[in-house]
Amino acid sequence: MEWMRRAACADTDPELFFPVSNEGPGATQRAEAKRVYTGCPVRAECLEYALESKQRSGVWGGLDERERATLHRGRRSRSHSSGAGRH
Repeated sequence: MEWMRRAACADTDPELFFPVSNEGPGATQRAEAKRVYTGCPVRAECLEYALESKQRSGVWGGLDERERATLHRGRRSRSHSSGAGRH
């Protein structure tokens, strides 16, 4: 995936993006990981990759697991409602 080479995180330790908890040091780590995505030229591609490949952990495209799950549910809901009433 060509876009990965242009990512703001390309030279960052990958462990930063996989905090072990949501509280304390894990919350700080998560916030730091999200800051890396500020201005990232491939943020959208990264997020789309995470959604399509069903990444269940880590910060991808600036969103954590819960945020991606919420986004995914919203997409699914819109997809189902846009098809409602069609034959």
